[in-house]
Amino acid sequence: MTLALTGTHPAPLAPVLAALDAVRDGRAEFGIADGLAAGADWVPAAALVDGSALPRLLSVPTTQWGAKPHAAAALAYKQYTYWLALPAVIGWATARRVPLLSADNVAVQFLDDRPYFRLGMRRPAVAVLADDPAAGHPGTVVVDTADELLAVLAGTLRDRHVAPLIEATRRHVRIGAHTLWGQLAASVGYALAAAEPVLDGATADAEALLSALRLADLAELCDTGDALRVRRNTCCLAFVVPGLGNRLCPDCCITRRPTS
Repeated sequence: MTLALTGTHPAPLAPVLAALDAVRDGRAEFGIADGLAAGADWVPAAALVDGSALPRLLSVPTTQWGAKPHAAAALAYKQYTYWLALPAVIGWATARRVPLLSADNVAVQFLDDRPYFRLGMRRPAVAVLADDPAAGHPGTVVVDTADELLAVLAGTLRDRHVAPLIEATRRHVRIGAHTLWGQLAASVGYALAAAEPVLDGATADAEALLSALRLADLAELCDTGDALRVRRNTCCLAFVVPGLGNRLCPDCCITRRPTS
């Protein structure tokens, strides 16, 4: 596996950007930067992980909906992990190309209105398979097998971004790691459901991705015959937030009847 990156080149990202455009499909509220490129003045995700900018991220649900700190953390993760996971998930599912979204390569633009923040990459960097036409291009990481590609996705997205972010968050807020990991697990399902028009076999993709991320027990993507539905095993705590109407989300684990 080649781990050194040499320069940058936009071409390896092209199919990922095309898939993102298909998912965007005219949506005004889209939390991914155009071309996946972060602005020069955006907040590095590393500043979230080291805690210096974390209060700004966690304060969004408090400012917008009056959420208490623990619920604010869960809701902030629900949004943040969706926009973070979306490029990696659909890049892998549609083209077997994985944008490298470790905290040192992501930056955040905070917004006053929905979607409240936008994510982008500080430099284009993509993992690809050895037989991919982009292999060897500047800005690519080349791996030999599909399992290695999934390992790179998990290593960058989970181990070098969300895991240290959870550790930092739990130093600020009293909330269980299980709840925060559940937001990422569900986000994988949401991302694949959003990309269903450009996918073939989304439920199998969900199984592979959640297994690689070591989150298979926290969510699943179900094909009901009419639509793809995310089945969560954790709650985003929206039901304790008055500003959201104390509502239960349609996919909430609380709404499911226990099976005998």
